Amino acid sequence: MERGPAIFAGVVFALFGGGLLMWTATRVRQREPVAHGVNPVASATLAGLAAVVALALGAYCLSRI
Repeated sequence: MERGPAIFAGVVFALFGGGLLMWTATRVRQREPVAHGVNPVASATLAGLAAVVALALGAYCLSRI
Protein backbone atom coordinates (compact mmCIF):
# COMPACT_ATOMS: atom_id res chain seq x y z
CA MET A 1 0.00 0.00 0.00
CA GLU A 2 2.83 2.41 0.70
CA ARG A 3 4.82 1.79 -2.48
CA GLY A 4 2.70 4.01 -4.73
CA PRO A 5 2.91 7.18 -2.64
CA ALA A 6 6.64 6.64 -2.00
CA ILE A 7 7.34 6.27 -5.71
CA PHE A 8 5.22 9.32 -6.54
CA ALA A 9 6.83 11.50 -3.86
CA GLY A 10 10.33 10.34 -4.80
CA VAL A 11 9.82 11.11 -8.48
CA VAL A 12 8.28 14.51 -7.76
CA PHE A 13 11.12 15.50 -5.43
CA ALA A 14 13.74 14.25 -7.88
CA LEU A 15 12.20 16.07 -10.85
CA PHE A 16 11.81 19.31 -8.89
CA GLY A 17 15.34 19.15 -7.47
CA GLY A 18 16.90 18.31 -10.82
CA GLY A 19 14.98 21.04 -12.61
CA LEU A 20 15.80 23.64 -9.99
CA LEU A 21 19.48 22.68 -10.01
CA MET A 22 19.69 22.89 -13.82
CA TRP A 23 17.82 26.21 -13.89
CA THR A 24 20.02 27.71 -11.16
CA ALA A 25 23.22 26.54 -12.88
CA THR A 26 22.06 27.98 -16.19
CA ARG A 27 21.22 31.36 -14.64
CA VAL A 28 24.55 31.51 -12.80
CA ARG A 29 26.51 30.49 -15.91
CA GLN A 30 24.80 33.26 -17.95
CA ARG A 31 25.47 35.74 -15.12
CA GLU A 32 21.76 36.51 -14.78
CA PRO A 33 19.99 36.89 -11.43
CA VAL A 34 18.46 33.83 -9.86
CA ALA A 35 15.97 36.01 -7.96
CA HIS A 36 15.30 39.67 -8.69
CA GLY A 37 16.06 42.15 -5.94
CA VAL A 38 18.17 39.74 -3.87
CA ASN A 39 21.91 39.36 -3.44
CA PRO A 40 23.02 37.18 -6.40
CA VAL A 41 25.33 34.99 -4.31
CA ALA A 42 22.75 34.44 -1.59
CA SER A 43 19.95 33.61 -4.02
CA ALA A 44 22.12 31.15 -6.00
CA THR A 45 23.30 29.50 -2.79
CA LEU A 46 19.79 29.18 -1.37
CA ALA A 47 18.37 27.84 -4.65
CA GLY A 48 21.22 25.35 -4.96
CA LEU A 49 20.72 24.21 -1.38
CA ALA A 50 16.98 23.77 -1.93
CA ALA A 51 17.70 21.72 -5.06
CA VAL A 52 20.13 19.44 -3.24
CA VAL A 53 17.67 18.96 -0.38
CA ALA A 54 14.90 18.06 -2.83
CA LEU A 55 17.17 15.57 -4.60
CA ALA A 56 18.13 14.03 -1.26
CA LEU A 57 14.46 13.72 -0.26
CA GLY A 58 13.71 12.08 -3.59
CA ALA A 59 16.52 9.61 -3.10
CA TYR A 60 15.31 8.89 0.43
CA CYS A 61 11.74 8.25 -0.72
CA LEU A 62 12.86 6.01 -3.55
CA SER A 63 15.20 4.07 -1.27
CA ARG A 64 12.25 3.21 1.01
CA ILE A 65 10.53 1.12 -1.65
